[in-house]
Amino acid sequence: MFLKHRQSTNFRRLFMEAYFMGIDTGTQGVRVAVSNKEGVLLFEEEKKWETLFPKKGWAEQNPLDWWDAISGIFEDALAGLGREQMKKIRAVCVCATSSTVFPVDRDGRPLRNAMMWMDARSRKEMDAINETKHPVLDYCGKETSFEWMIPKALWLKHHEPEIYGSCYKIVEQLDWINYQLCGEWSSSICNTTCKWNYVASLGGYQRDFFEQIGFEDYEEKLVMRVDKIGDTVGSIRLELAEKYGFSEEMEVVQGGIDAHMAMFGLDVLRPGKLGIIMGTSFVHLCLSDKKPDMPGIWGPYDSAVLDGMWLLEGGQISASGLVNWFRKNFHIPEENGNPYAKLLDIPERIPIGADGLTVLDFFQGNRTPYKDAGAKGVIFGLNIRHTWEHIYRAVLEAVSYGTYNIICNYEKYGYMVDMITACGGVTKDGQWMQMISDITGKPITVNRNSQAGALGCCVVSAAQGRGYESFQEAAAHMVVPKKVIYPDMEKHRDYGPYFQKYLDLYRNLKDFMHQ
Repeated sequence: MFLKHRQSTNFRRLFMEAYFMGIDTGTQGVRVAVSNKEGVLLFEEEKKWETLFPKKGWAEQNPLDWWDAISGIFEDALAGLGREQMKKIRAVCVCATSSTVFPVDRDGRPLRNAMMWMDARSRKEMDAINETKHPVLDYCGKETSFEWMIPKALWLKHHEPEIYGSCYKIVEQLDWINYQLCGEWSSSICNTTCKWNYVASLGGYQRDFFEQIGFEDYEEKLVMRVDKIGDTVGSIRLELAEKYGFSEEMEVVQGGIDAHMAMFGLDVLRPGKLGIIMGTSFVHLCLSDKKPDMPGIWGPYDSAVLDGMWLLEGGQISASGLVNWFRKNFHIPEENGNPYAKLLDIPERIPIGADGLTVLDFFQGNRTPYKDAGAKGVIFGLNIRHTWEHIYRAVLEAVSYGTYNIICNYEKYGYMVDMITACGGVTKDGQWMQMISDITGKPITVNRNSQAGALGCCVVSAAQGRGYESFQEAAAHMVVPKKVIYPDMEKHRDYGPYFQKYLDLYRNLKDFMHQ
């Protein structure tokens, strides 16, 4: 849709300046936004696509669906903004799901469906890589994951040798979309560092590692050009410029992983700031100017987001997804068309600690800090007095404790968090946000634009001399705080014993969970 600029006094000046485009490609669809230098979105639209599940543990998408959706939004942007305004888009930047992998021919045509990041078929390849204990694994949390690029590439080599042998390259979603935009193959240092075992401080890829895992032809099969976030990949294809009204000089700027690019849209670009994407799962991202020795994280990743900075990543698999599970299985009815209306005031009516009820939020295992895929969800302490409202309160507390546990792990190993900036659907729930602030003891900033991925791409598009000199300068002007939620430190202290009970419950049940 076309978003009218609300600052009418500056309307005429607005349309004399440069614009910037962000393409946020996620699991369920794509969101495209066009912003001005102040971070005001002039256009924003989203399109969905289908995920296929051909076998247990498999998840695939057709890359052509991605391009059809993006092209359709370009058409709508042209209709909404007009050619004159489309020509003012100086640069476009893409973020995408990481480790969504597929082979292509020399012309960039997909040779099979893409294996999604959540596709679990490469577990054996993952185990074989981790068994090597190669020093390069110290730069990705000491182990790889079946989600990532290299295990999936090896799966192709082992299970589809004809396709593997004939393919030109094995690429990620981001690489391919950039190629569609500008005709150049380039990989992002964000993706290669976090998911491809690329380590900048060691000179990049480590040949002995790839030889050890049986991927000795990696230079032939991977996109070896690695660009930093914000580098120019190429210029927009002439046929796209002509069709959609882009300037022929419009730059295609290197992006990165969707969650990590949201750091730019949250202005989480200095040590001490923690960005949390609060959706079905939670992702916790921050930057350190020193390489920490920190178990219980993914990383530290060398220069994955900003040159010379170490990226630290935590995550909770089950977050608002637990709320959806609860609402469905406890048959909570909608109220005036709102599926969450009956849940919103429960934190006010049920006391801290849910009258002795404790939930462990590991319904899909634990991502960090335990990295325990076998961890189980628990509802502990039930008695005849408890109602579904107590269970719901305990679920919210559990997810909040999980966030606090990750922060405590950061701080235990010397990385101090002074503030949180959050985005995602959970930020709309004021009661839950206050609970998270109280439990963690940290202020939480929520920004004007909740679409941090698309905005982050616009920030990157506007930096590096295209509108601003640096990422920090661009973010300072384009990311606008909307509100700050401050913790009640008395309640923070009250939550302390219940948080300890949450920790103790996992420790005492861990062995039993794995039987």
